[in-house]
Amino acid sequence: MGKKVAVVLAGCGVYDGSEIHESSAVLVHLSREGAQAEVYAPDVDQMHVVDHTKGQPTQEKRNVLVESARIARGNIKDLAKLDVNGLDALIIPGGFGVAKNLSTWATQGKNCIISKEVEDVLKAFHATKKPIGLCCISPVLAAKIFPGCELTVGHDTECEKWPYAKTAETMKELGCKHVNKHVTEIHVDMKNKLVTTSAFMCNAPIHEIYDGIGKMVKEVVRLA
Repeated sequence: MGKKVAVVLAGCGVYDGSEIHESSAVLVHLSREGAQAEVYAPDVDQMHVVDHTKGQPTQEKRNVLVESARIARGNIKDLAKLDVNGLDALIIPGGFGVAKNLSTWATQGKNCIISKEVEDVLKAFHATKKPIGLCCISPVLAAKIFPGCELTVGHDTECEKWPYAKTAETMKELGCKHVNKHVTEIHVDMKNKLVTTSAFMCNAPIHEIYDGIGKMVKEVVRLA
């Protein structure tokens, strides 16, 4: 039997949910590794809904679980029902939904609150020494919950290629060790069993983002 890996989504769409290309890459690479993905999302309202043609919020209201089901092709469960005992690993793709729907990082940065369901799930995998894979912005969740852990969100110096590099500095302020890595590379914190890669934190060709996520998934499955 292949490993069973929980994939936690935060909606559908880069600006208000899970980044669709990252989520798809995680699912494709898990399939390639012979692992079985179990997709979860919290049954809560999104912080807001963004019109992706304009990058502007609208007056709409949407539910994180309902929207995440689009990516999971309907095969999804309420995060509240996740049982760590039946699972071998956890992966959380990025997208602004992580910072808006799974936490309040988008509005409060290092002073953010992480959703209790999300925090409980992360702590459960950590306590049972099961690997956790995080990409793009989702490493901030670990930065907030596991002081002293080692992570990457790419580079810590802002430039055209790395427009979100200040995230690394904020994570350092939380007491984490940030390790600069290229988009096709991963960082592995063996003590905490955390595997991270930068994905769309980098302005890079999509195949490089896909390859970096592939290395992250491969290592998570290997550690499981």
